[in-house]
Amino acid sequence: MRLGERAVLAGKRREAGKDELFGFGRGKHGPAKLNGDAAEGTEEMNIRLCLPAASVPLSGIMSPSIRDPFARPLRDLRISVTDRCNFRCPYCMPKEVFGAGYAFLRDPQLMTPVEIKRIVRAFLTLGVEKVCLTAGEPLLRADVPHLVRTLKMDLGLPDVALTTNGWLLEKLAPALRAAGLDRINVSVDSLDDGTAGRMNGLGFSVTRVLRGIDAAAALGLPVKINCVVQRGVNDHELIALCEYFRARGHTLRFIEFMDVGNTNHWSSDRVVPAREIVERIGSVWPLEAAGPAYRGEVAARYKYRDGRGEIGLISSVTEPFCRDCHRARLSADGRLYTCLFASLGWDLLGCLRAGADDAALARYLSRVCSGRLDRYSDERAELLAAGEGRAKV
Repeated sequence: MRLGERAVLAGKRREAGKDELFGFGRGKHGPAKLNGDAAEGTEEMNIRLCLPAASVPLSGIMSPSIRDPFARPLRDLRISVTDRCNFRCPYCMPKEVFGAGYAFLRDPQLMTPVEIKRIVRAFLTLGVEKVCLTAGEPLLRADVPHLVRTLKMDLGLPDVALTTNGWLLEKLAPALRAAGLDRINVSVDSLDDGTAGRMNGLGFSVTRVLRGIDAAAALGLPVKINCVVQRGVNDHELIALCEYFRARGHTLRFIEFMDVGNTNHWSSDRVVPAREIVERIGSVWPLEAAGPAYRGEVAARYKYRDGRGEIGLISSVTEPFCRDCHRARLSADGRLYTCLFASLGWDLLGCLRAGADDAALARYLSRVCSGRLDRYSDERAELLAAGEGRAKV
């Protein structure tokens, strides 16, 4: 179900083998045809907890005001629809790890649209109001517009967003808009082709991404820009990035370089603190702090005093926001992660394929989410202040 462009190698059939090896290739993510071993590896506990115990209406399972032990509600769900990407950003999917020999998920291992719909419906009973489709690169999956339409029309979700690297956005923006997508986040780490090419790992020009942003904005899609800032890599472009996107009316969100996963060679020396970013930008265009647009918003907002928009700072390293985190994450193979930095997930897809009905799935989710104790970034900050390290949870 990969899009016809196969990253930048569109129409070059001789490159198809390489594309598949690097995770760019097409597949047909239709309903999974499972054999008897399809659910192999599902934890016995998960299956036992998820199997239906009785016929209970879904609406009677729980209150949408569910809270964890830190009194945090659950409002946002991020769904990875594929583990593949057509970029190899060193801070996310470095090519020396995710190269020709990397074993990406195959079609039967991925959630189908029907399975995603069932899982999201269960999350709605917990109070989830917003879904963001992510990946990998979500636009490599050809049924994403259909999935957006399902979430909006069939489930009635008030807020459906998508995060993309923008490479395929120019072509797909009309279909996404027609499907009912509410907003879009696009990653732009540099306006310089040389720096952008190093940061996407494959030498791709940023020009095509910028055209995609313009195409989405022209259709009326609200666009936000995400930029991962690394000292000595792209932090010299802070002012240029602000100038470009504020002129076009797009909110630019700077993200501190985070230790996500174990392959991105994270070092605290490469983190540009949010406070420093604000000071550097504020020296050119005075800024003033703005309150969150909603409870649990991860970006600290700063408005330009001249009234020409705002920036956001996502400061997981230097100013953690675990205390008010309202998010859960669903991997492409249907595992629930209650923290961005978690290395172990709860096998929701295994539950479905083992026979769980909607009520049993909702009951299982309630147990997991109401017991959530994650506060990795808070604990990392405490340990870094004490000169210690922190293992992934």
